[in-house]
Amino acid sequence: MFAKLETFPAALLELVSAANGAAKAIPPLFPLAANVAVNPFLGQTGEHLAVTGARLARVAGTKMTPPRAHWTRKLEIGEITEADLMDALAAVEGQFAVPSLRDIRTALENEPAEPQALPTVAELAAEVSGIDWPGLIEDRIGAWAAGHFDQGQALWQQAKTGGAFSAWRDFASRDLTPEIQGLEGFCAFVADTNRSHWRCIGRASEKLGVTLAAAPTAFHRWLMTLGGWAQYGRYLLWQAELNGEQENTVTELLAIRMVFDEALFERYEDQIVNRWAEAVVAHESPVIPSSDLVIDAVLQDAAERAEQRALGDRLLRTKPRKAEERSDVQAAFCIDVRSEVFRRALEAQDESVETIGFAGFFGLASAHKCAGSDVTELRGPVLLRPSVTSQADEPEKTDLNRRYIARAKRAWGRFKLAAVSSFAFVEATGPLYAGKLVRDSLGLGGRVKTDPSPRLDPEIDLKARVEMAQSVLTAMSLTDNFARIVLLAGHGADVTNNPHESALQCGACGGYAGDVNARLLAGLLNDRDVQLGLREVGIDIPADTVFLPAMHHTTTDEVTLFEQDLPGEKLISGLAQLRKCLASAGRLARAERMQRLPRADQAATVPYRARDWAETRPEWGLAGCRAFVAAPRHRTDGADLSGQVFLHNYDWRRDDGFGVLELIMTAPVVVASWISLQYYGSTVAPGLFGGGNKLLHNVVGGIGVLEGNNGAPRPGLPWQSVHDGDGFQHDPLRLSVIVEAPLEAMTEILGRHAAVCELFDNGWLHLIAMDDNGKLAWRYRGNLKWTSFKTQTDVTSQVAAQ
Repeated sequence: MFAKLETFPAALLELVSAANGAAKAIPPLFPLAANVAVNPFLGQTGEHLAVTGARLARVAGTKMTPPRAHWTRKLEIGEITEADLMDALAAVEGQFAVPSLRDIRTALENEPAEPQALPTVAELAAEVSGIDWPGLIEDRIGAWAAGHFDQGQALWQQAKTGGAFSAWRDFASRDLTPEIQGLEGFCAFVADTNRSHWRCIGRASEKLGVTLAAAPTAFHRWLMTLGGWAQYGRYLLWQAELNGEQENTVTELLAIRMVFDEALFERYEDQIVNRWAEAVVAHESPVIPSSDLVIDAVLQDAAERAEQRALGDRLLRTKPRKAEERSDVQAAFCIDVRSEVFRRALEAQDESVETIGFAGFFGLASAHKCAGSDVTELRGPVLLRPSVTSQADEPEKTDLNRRYIARAKRAWGRFKLAAVSSFAFVEATGPLYAGKLVRDSLGLGGRVKTDPSPRLDPEIDLKARVEMAQSVLTAMSLTDNFARIVLLAGHGADVTNNPHESALQCGACGGYAGDVNARLLAGLLNDRDVQLGLREVGIDIPADTVFLPAMHHTTTDEVTLFEQDLPGEKLISGLAQLRKCLASAGRLARAERMQRLPRADQAATVPYRARDWAETRPEWGLAGCRAFVAAPRHRTDGADLSGQVFLHNYDWRRDDGFGVLELIMTAPVVVASWISLQYYGSTVAPGLFGGGNKLLHNVVGGIGVLEGNNGAPRPGLPWQSVHDGDGFQHDPLRLSVIVEAPLEAMTEILGRHAAVCELFDNGWLHLIAMDDNGKLAWRYRGNLKWTSFKTQTDVTSQVAAQ
């Protein structure tokens, strides 16, 4: 029985607090089935990049910015100017000791040494013994955790009662591997530990001399050695907190890791005691960035300011198309940067086609059950709890048949993989699979079948449906002048043999495709009773307007229309012309995308990549993302943004009370920041925050991928998602958020949302206000203050004056 925290001594309670703080410093690793992008610096958003650089250098031995040669090249080709450097230096004042421009120039000539993490006891013991104790610890924890956290991949399940620490004690007290390697008596040592993981942390801290001052980064250091296992524990904690529950897996994993080091310290104390004491003293020191880290942060900021000015110039040169009185088609796509390419291509087909950018879950975060399944999929942003529940609308008999077929397939799969029958299976039926192997090798597999139309279950009353529809249309800035066809296009990626498939799906839909959300919204808005209710609140949808759900396949740039979902009496005029426009837009989008894809010598080969089970880059996902624009479409219409900008329609003049602005700044912006920073982390620190090489991946427990056959899951994006073999396809720039809205409204929103405010205050995001002429006019500089946005001409003049 675990002891209650209130029974612990005061000193242990302080260690508990430090352990919980270290747990929050770890980013969550969402399982592969819903592998949404995660900000790897989620636990460091309360501090600046330079401080985070110092912290992660201490606990992980990793640099958080690109090499200086990267900045030197940008300066040489003029992407960064001296004016940008001066502007970035001015922003440092009051935070750290400000380097001079000469210091920056000198630093660019020298690459600082790679940081070294403070050593663990296991690393010190390895040095004196010649035994790879860190590798052994990773292997044994991995062997246990792969079974303990398994989500259905394993044929035999471990007992999971009592929590992670209890399960590990049972495993480790019988695991002789450490003793065979030289750690005598380890099984008995584990059996002798207290069943409370908190008391084990306290005992190990006392034995190792970890003081309260040293504990925060010492605990963080141990958790970082656990890689994806600690991050998966953080995911469990994230989910528990959403439900108002408690979860201790991360701190239990910390206790497990500390037990190993406690045992090793007992074995090698005489040889490592002095060096370990030095490490503890170093952990006690404040986390303060060196001058090199400050310079690296300035260079990073300068590059982002240069990109912002270039984007501002590009937006000012836009030439919006002349809109007709009423568009034939209004096509709403996800704000995802991949949609920008297709939207631009679609608008080029016909002036009567207008596109809209909106979060891909279309305002309906749903807990959904697909046809023939009892698994609940959370199809909405991970920051939000589902607002509705839904399921596939299918006759009971058809549903039962689907379930019987699925059970037969699962049974057959178990038979193929079982320890004994797998050998007989290969001998007896293996040759029968020759045809399938040929089809898969040639990429001849068919399209994934779509589910029946979804329905809300349980149904919600008419008043609630009207309020929901009003909220979504208002958030889309679509409350009048409806087109004859309003296309609601979710997006998803059809790929083969790709464990990271969900990473290519909709980030706003929890790592799933957005078709369910689009179809639910279309059903809601096509409901005549809902339309009559909307008319009473001032939203008059014409009788000939049809809301048509669809899905944009980002790997092929094809669009599937779900016209079968429409009520029987709905007749769509112009559908043939819409199909023609979509097909032409798809060809144009593929021709643009192929220029970045390795070995894509013609646009016709792009769809084939999605079906090729050996293709490591079916598409680039969101690689290259660098900005978020919330403004009316005419501010960006006609601008070639190269699939690098999240585009959200927003007209503050229609936003009474700025509720929509608040929603954008606290939900889509934060989701986009997670995506941007995941790509950033996977690029600048691939060893720590990247997913490794796809060619070496093995799925473990349905949770993540191992790079090889043991160890910890690799978080983040695979190398092939950011690098083409010759160079990076993602420029690591933190996201620039551009909003056309009054400064006072944005300031008030930031003042109400501290977690969002600190993202901007500490530079993890940039916030820039656009004026009524479409010009970038104001820059948020922190602490709810603004300063004028300096154009390249402004800063150049300032430099000249100095």
